[in-house]
Amino acid sequence: MRVALGQLGGTADPEANLALVEKEVGRAAEVSARLLVLPEATMCRFGVPLAPVAEPLDGPWASRVRALAAGAGLTVVAGMFRPAPGGRVYNTVLVAAEDGRLAHYDKIHLYDAFGHRESDTVAPGDRPLTVEVAGVRIGVATCYDIRFPGLFTELAARGAQVTVVPASWGAGPGKREQWELLARARALDSTGFVVAVGQAAPPEAEPSPAPTGIGGSLAVSPLGEVLTRLGPAPTFTVVDLDLGEVTRARSAVPVLANRRW
Repeated sequence: MRVALGQLGGTADPEANLALVEKEVGRAAEVSARLLVLPEATMCRFGVPLAPVAEPLDGPWASRVRALAAGAGLTVVAGMFRPAPGGRVYNTVLVAAEDGRLAHYDKIHLYDAFGHRESDTVAPGDRPLTVEVAGVRIGVATCYDIRFPGLFTELAARGAQVTVVPASWGAGPGKREQWELLARARALDSTGFVVAVGQAAPPEAEPSPAPTGIGGSLAVSPLGEVLTRLGPAPTFTVVDLDLGEVTRARSAVPVLANRRW
């Protein structure tokens, strides 16, 4: 499976971000990718009020992503925000399939860590999600979820061979190293591929206490090998995943079969 990683640097303007999505979809189509993974908060970066930009799945933002995916003949994964009760929003990963179908995952583990409280403005989801892309079962997680191995083993138990992780990782001492270590650990936990795509680091002139991204997107093999690794700047790359590696890894190291709880 050919997977495209679109490490874009989103803005606070959903319309401007749609133009970035269109550009990344075009790039992915040119290289015949079947799946394009974009960051968390692709719709609107963190650090600004999210309720005013939140839209339902049948709203104009998601509908435009849906049309772009169908027009290009590939599946697009991108972070957006949906209205939630009590004035909060859902931190949603939109999965727009090449045939026009939509699926979505609402972030389960909210980023109440390192002095930040995502739960003040974001309502948690409660349902894991897997989808099928080109005959391959894909698991979906986002950002802070990567610190919770149980979600990844659950997705693998549901048949996921690849788990995508859109993110907007918070900056700070050691955070880049933690991001990579966690991605590699979750690949080992699930003996599956992990494709983790973050927001690019914002310009130095735009510091923010919000988790606005550090870049560092990467793809990891089922045995923890880093297949591709990006720097902090906006960029695009592709990786070809040999799904036979999942079968071989799960045969050699059957942690899913051997687990007791």
